[in-house]
Amino acid sequence: MARSAVEFAVAAAVTLVGGVLLERSGEIIATHVHMSGVLFGSTVLAAATALPELSTGLAAVRMGDYQLAFGDIFGGNAFLPVLFLLASLLSGKAVVTQAQVTDIYLAGLGALLTVVYVFGIVFRPSRTIVQMGLDSAVVLLL
Repeated sequence: MARSAVEFAVAAAVTLVGGVLLERSGEIIATHVHMSGVLFGSTVLAAATALPELSTGLAAVRMGDYQLAFGDIFGGNAFLPVLFLLASLLSGKAVVTQAQVTDIYLAGLGALLTVVYVFGIVFRPSRTIVQMGLDSAVVLLL
């Protein structure tokens, strides 16, 4: 048990240092390419940190386990509001009210994408566009 706790603590420290370095280097790169930090983080950094989810989703689709793929999508989309809740509880005040316009846009887009996928799960439209379900085509468009 002690060994597991030490390994966990070391892994947590490495993750913390890596996260800080990623944030700082991302801010420098965003400034260099004249991009806002929020936009850079929501595109480039989000794409880089989503690679494990992407590989899990692709493996699930190859295995034909679509429930795992959708669980991966919904889990990722549901995690951010949980962080907002945790931040609000720790700070003692609502953090969402201090959000910037870009933050609200990105959160709204995430919610809208989730609604589109829920629609696809509930109604299961048979129409396809380029061999994709209607919901997947709408998500790509959004």
